[in-house]
This record gives sequence, structure tokens and C-alpha cells, in this order.
Amino acid sequence: MNFTRKRVAKPLTIAFLTTTVLSGCATFDVNESIAWTNDEASTFTGGNLELARTNRQRVARSDAANTLLAEPLTRDSAVQLALANSPSIQALIARGWENGASAAQSGRIPNPVFSFERLVSDDSATKDVERFIAFGLLDVLLLPMKQGVAKRGMESARIQLTADVVSEVTAVRQAWTQAVAAQQLVAFAEQVKTSADASAEMARRLENVGNFSRLERARQQVFYADATMQLATARHEAVAAREKLIRALGLDDLQAANLKLPEQLPDLPAQPILPDEASETLGDRRLDVRMAKASLERAARSEGITNITSFTDIELGYRQTEASGPEESETLSGYEVEVRVPLFDWGGMKRETMSARTLAAANEYTATLRNASSNLRETYSAYRTSYDLSSFYRDEIIPLRSLISEENVMQYNGMLIGVFELLADSRTQISSVMSAIKASEQFWMADSALQAAMMGRPMDVSVGAMAAAGGGEGAGH
Repeated sequence: MNFTRKRVAKPLTIAFLTTTVLSGCATFDVNESIAWTNDEASTFTGGNLELARTNRQRVARSDAANTLLAEPLTRDSAVQLALANSPSIQALIARGWENGASAAQSGRIPNPVFSFERLVSDDSATKDVERFIAFGLLDVLLLPMKQGVAKRGMESARIQLTADVVSEVTAVRQAWTQAVAAQQLVAFAEQVKTSADASAEMARRLENVGNFSRLERARQQVFYADATMQLATARHEAVAAREKLIRALGLDDLQAANLKLPEQLPDLPAQPILPDEASETLGDRRLDVRMAKASLERAARSEGITNITSFTDIELGYRQTEASGPEESETLSGYEVEVRVPLFDWGGMKRETMSARTLAAANEYTATLRNASSNLRETYSAYRTSYDLSSFYRDEIIPLRSLISEENVMQYNGMLIGVFELLADSRTQISSVMSAIKASEQFWMADSALQAAMMGRPMDVSVGAMAAAGGGEGAGH
């Protein structure tokens, strides 16, 4: 500890002012972060992502949601509704704001410590007044490095918000696809049930008059039972898919009652996305790659700070003491330096911790780069396969089924086949249409997953087996 009569208040004041100016550079603006997300993920948000912080904004968003619910909800309007109405998306934005502000805070130095002490003797003849202000010298010297770490943290927060919004919008798109497809399948399952009901009733009557064996009647009854169970399952799946969409959209009970969906899924696009168009998104533009890179840079800069601060810490302060007595008064002022002596802990474990963190971030960055191409190829394969399957049903199987049905009607009119054969063919045709709906559903699910993967947000996607094109044809024989 060292006291001197030389006044050092002016240099310390300049240092404090400089530090205050530098500290003000580390700020995070949530509106800028939202604008960045709207720009980077414009195909997902349409520029409509915003944080509702006032009652006026909340009322405007509620009015927009009610306007969208007045019409059958398309795939795009479902996304708009979620952006305007979903509290989950609002929570994502608020969480991104929190993460960004926390990162910005890490780029600021702690406030200086000021203490005031006044001592008076028992007889009040002697009085001492002491003022002391101190701050961390290393905090000031390392401020540019800390702000570099904070900058990377704020960048990570922006990227993470964008990635979370992409995932949320993709979930809305897929939930909408499943809800519409399930609604379509219920309509066709009801037709199968109606056909099976007619076959079972006719078989029962023919058996009663002796024109049908018990075995033939039992076959029709079993098919009726299967159709009944399939219809019950389809209805439940439609309810589950609709409720999943309601949760994704963030609808309350009144809004859920007003939700209307189109009768069928959209037609397939005229041309699928080409492999070259999908692969153009590889590289630094992908969100996962940018996130891994920002994490690596943040870890590397943090390691540099830790390599210095793990050894010691330095506190620099200015002290002023006024001593007054009955005969004379004296003022002493000077500076004080406190240094933490690395006697018991040399900071080795702190440095090793940061080295391990940087090494892990470097390997995670490399793994992300290597996995990006593989994930995109897998997702594109599912997309293209589902497109080919759906178009094959549309262009080949459904027209062939229609042709077979027309021929069977002609044969029935010519009394070459009976009514049971005609009903069985009708059920087979309906089953083919239901398989075509499932193929279309899988395409739009894969399309949503591919759009997310191209942004650098890989999603799980699979192509399930479809029902055979000729399945169920022998049910009526």
C-alpha cells in the first residue's frame, strides 16, 4: 500500500470516463435482432416476426389472427397466424432478447467501488474522514477482448433466435399438412365404411334366403369390421392432428372453434427443387455452421482472457483521508494497488477448462461442416422420393384405377360380374386414393423439412411405405 500527497484524481477520472464510454459499446437491440431474423429467414417469416410489448401491439395481433381465422387456413396463412398469435414464438423472441442482453452484459466491466468512512474520537476532538474509490485494472485493460467475446455472444443469440423461429415455422407447416391430410382421410374412410356396410347387409340378406354361404357372408362381415375400426382410428388421428395444429398456432378455445381447414392438400409443384439449388445453401450461409463458428470464436477469445486473469487480479484505487484535530488539520491522498498473489492457486484448472472448451468448439465446428452436406443429401433424398411417389400416384395409379372402375361398371351392366365384385373394386379405388393422399402428405412434410435443412436447421424426415396399388382387390370375391 502506498500513500502520496500527489493528487492522482484527474488521471483516475479520465480512466473512469474512458471506461464508461467503452462500456457503452456493448449493447443489444432486440428490434435489430428481429429485423436480422426477418431478413435471413424471409421465406419463413415473410418479414412478419415481431415482439408484442404493448397492449396496442397485442390487440393488433389479435385482430390479425381473427382475420386469418375467418377463411380456411392455407399453409402460408397458417404460418402468418402462428407469427401473429403464438405465445410460443413470442417466448422464443423474448428468450433471444434475454440471451443477447446477457451476452452484451458480459462485455461490460463491473462498476467501481466507492466507500466513505468517518471516524470521531470519544471526546469529538479528533475527526477522520476517508473516501476511497477502486476498480479492477485488468477489467479495464481487457475490455476490448471482453467486448469481442460479447459481440460473438450477441451474434450467437441472433443466429439461435433465427434457428428457433425456422424450427417453429417448420413445425407449423408440418402440423398443418398432417391436419389437412387426416381430414381428407376421414372422408374416404367413411366411404369405405359405407361400402363395407352395404356389402355386409347384402350378404346377410342373401344368406337368409339361402343364396350365400356362411363363409362368404363372414368374409363380408370381417371387412365391415375392419372398415369400422379404420374409420374410428382415422377420426381420432384427425382430432389429434387438428389439436397439434391448434397448439402450434397458439389458439385459445374460441379461436380453435373458429379454425377452418381446406378440404385437401395443395397440388404438387410443377417441378421439384433440383439438387444444385439445394446444395447452394452449403457453407457459411447455413445457420448451424454460423452458430458453430461464432461459438468457436467466442471460446477462443474467452480463453485468451482466462489465460491472463487466471494468474492474478489487480485492483486500482484512489484514497483521500482528511484528519482534523483541535490544533491542526491534514489531508492525505494517494493511490492504492491490490494484487492477488497466486500462492495457492495458479489458475491451471481454469486455463485447462477454457482450452478444453475451445478444443470442443473447434471439433464441433468441424463436425457441423462435415455433417451439413450429409444431412442435406438425406433430406433431399426424402424430398425427391416423396415427390416421385406422389406424382406416380397422381399420374399412373389413380388414372389406372379409374380405368379399371369404368371397365368393371361396364361388365356389371353386362352382367359379367356381380354387385360384390363392383363394391370390392370401389373399395380398392378408394384405398388407392387414400394412399395417394398419404404420399402427398409425405411430400409436403419432406418439403418443409428440406426448406429448414437448406437454412441449416436439419429436421427428421422419413418416407414410409405406401399401401399396395392393388391392395384389397380380392376383398369382394
